[in-house]
Amino acid sequence: MQTPSRRTVLRAPFAAVGAGLLGACSTSGSEPRPGPGLAGGRAGIRTEFVPPGPAGYVSPSGPEVIAVEEARGSGPVRRFRLTAAESRLDLGGRSVRTWAYDEAVPGPLVRATVGDVLSLTLSNRLPDATSLHSHGVRLRCDMDGVPDLTQKAVPAGADFTYRFVVAHPGTYFLHSHQGLQPDRALYAPLIVDDPDEPLAYDKEWIVVLDDWLDGVEGSTPEQVLDELKPGASGSGMMGSMARGPAGNGARPRRPAVHRRPSRSAARESAGPSRLLRDSHSSLLDGMGGSVDYPYYLANGRLPDNPSVFRCRPGDRIRLRIINAGSETAFRVALGDHKMTVTHTDGYPVEHQETDALLLGMAERYDVLVTAQDGFFPLVALPEGKEGRAIAVLRTDNGRGLPDPDVHPDELDGKIVPAGRLVPDDDVALDDCEPDRELRIRLTGTMKEYNWALDHRPYDVRQRHPVQAGERVRITLINATDMWHPVHMHGHTFALAGVDSAGALKDTTIVLPHRKQVIDFDCDNPGLWMLHCHNQYHAEAGMMTVIGYED
Repeated sequence: MQTPSRRTVLRAPFAAVGAGLLGACSTSGSEPRPGPGLAGGRAGIRTEFVPPGPAGYVSPSGPEVIAVEEARGSGPVRRFRLTAAESRLDLGGRSVRTWAYDEAVPGPLVRATVGDVLSLTLSNRLPDATSLHSHGVRLRCDMDGVPDLTQKAVPAGADFTYRFVVAHPGTYFLHSHQGLQPDRALYAPLIVDDPDEPLAYDKEWIVVLDDWLDGVEGSTPEQVLDELKPGASGSGMMGSMARGPAGNGARPRRPAVHRRPSRSAARESAGPSRLLRDSHSSLLDGMGGSVDYPYYLANGRLPDNPSVFRCRPGDRIRLRIINAGSETAFRVALGDHKMTVTHTDGYPVEHQETDALLLGMAERYDVLVTAQDGFFPLVALPEGKEGRAIAVLRTDNGRGLPDPDVHPDELDGKIVPAGRLVPDDDVALDDCEPDRELRIRLTGTMKEYNWALDHRPYDVRQRHPVQAGERVRITLINATDMWHPVHMHGHTFALAGVDSAGALKDTTIVLPHRKQVIDFDCDNPGLWMLHCHNQYHAEAGMMTVIGYED
């Protein structure tokens, strides 16, 4: 029996239902059992779901969404529970009070196989509302975890079950999509295995990188955002939105996908200044960022007490690297080793050898390395910032550790940018002209901290219309002096090259005063966020919605 290519698998859900069925469907052929995340209703459509948006667009739980989800099939159910709660964490010698999943950083690994039904129950034991976003996963829209757009936020003390089919293998991760919560410990790796995995390797090493400030000398992410904005006291745009409707001297309130925590929940304090000055990165063609983080973590640990991955000399290691940071790009290298890039953002590429990688926030890379004999530092340098994150690969029986300031030569060697990666034939987009073209400008300044798209701060009612079955081309034009990692929910896009479509990704770096062209197929109906994955830029308003027309 012939095994279908991954390209066939990628296109199967939409091909199975067809554009005609999407337009005509009103009920589902089978009804999923209502769980904690479903309020029941015909075809599993939840009631009391999200505030109504503009008419003429597909609902996150509409029949078109249900039809595509059913076409993905239904395999074994894999159940996981994540409890979000206030926690005291040990970062490898430094204790901090923060918010975390299951009192760990990163949160526990969630793992499934292509075709499984993933059932993720989020137990919210935080003092504030929260949500759970499966970053990079092409899933049903009402399970995307965006408060006020695809669901109501999960209130304190409540549980919510996200249930969806995982149709595509890859390296993904989970994180809160509520305000600045991801700049705490509310994230966890998510791996979807390929039952017909073509790569041959002996062991797997998952490394999650992060920038950290919460709980250090009284710092909180909310305090840092206030410091970044003019007035430095919550008097800017997001502060007005958080304080409620007009009538109290504030500007009229827009519906917002992110709400900042209450004062008690945020634990606001007079922490030290976290503003970054004199930052520059040649790789990012300007400032590396705006936030001066005191710590950088690899698998939740500080450089002087790193996590250690053990294997044997000669072992072939699949290294899955996830940048879960909120405001930091990392340059990553493994001392005395070459890396072979095999995947970016979960999707395979033609193998390329490199010395180092550049990962913007929310990007992921899979690489293969052949372990040498001894112990070797995996170093992640924060671009344009001081410090580093370190993990260790060890094949000997010793106990020595690298110096916390170690700088492998590979960090200054060859870096293969995402734009030069070639997609594997099984996933490459077909060569065709776009049916629709959109131009979106990234706007704002550091002085005003007024980040937006097309000079319009986020409004939950915004829509950039597309239609099912279209090939869409978006030209992202960065009109700012800062770089931005732009992420699209519910889809993967190809980085458009001069002659053909490039690597498939869901997050791409757009450098200052440059543009990035992305192509994607409209095969997953719903309402989908397009936003900068710098958490502070997003909170300031650099977000919008791609909406499928009814």
